Amino acid sequence: MTIAELIDKRDTFEIIRDEVAAILLANVTTQKGLASAAGKDPRLWDLRIFVERSNPWAEFIDGPDQLDAIPIVNVSADTLGFDGAASDIVERQKSLTTYHIDCYGYGVSAADGAGGHKPGDREAAFECQRATRLVRNILMAAEYTYLGLRGTVWRRWISSIEFLQVPIDSETAQKIKAARISFEVHHNEFSPQVQGEELELISITVERGETGQVYFKATYEDEDS
Repeated sequence: MTIAELIDKRDTFEIIRDEVAAILLANVTTQKGLASAAGKDPRLWDLRIFVERSNPWAEFIDGPDQLDAIPIVNVSADTLGFDGAASDIVERQKSLTTYHIDCYGYGVSAADGAGGHKPGDREAAFECQRATRLVRNILMAAEYTYLGLRGTVWRRWISSIEFLQVPIDSETAQKIKAARISFEVHHNEFSPQVQGEELELISITVERGETGQVYFKATYEDEDS
């Protein structure tokens, strides 16, 4: 016996991953517009959003111009767990997916215009922290309690933020700083359902003989009778 229908769907954890990226991109666009309206530099609210990239920071290595130095955010699925006690064994599995939302900032050493100096490593850290701040505030805003997927998503939560060293040579690493947001989402996953088979109708009559022995008289009817 095999599954009779084509498994032609994405699992919920994939949909949530892409929804997180879409939420970030939409809000970055909105925040830039609000910054411009307030007379502020919209670049300070800008992010570049990626999905499932292993080394998006590679775009920084060749020495980006001002546009390319915009902080990078990469959304990827990390682990997927299941809660057997809160699930059913037929259709719905309550799941917990942890996503890594990695934020990368790039900084260049420069004079600050007042006879001082802006160290590149410090500027990279500030850019990384700015990106992390934007991501945290967007995803934990009340509007996204269920990530726009109420009925499928039960809960979302940032469990930790860890600041990381980028694994590249020391000179380049000083220009790039990274942070990893661990983002937990409780949600439902669904599986294909069994298509029931029609059974023959069985009519049973119980009779007792003179000796006390019990007899069954059965009548079978198929769907064509």
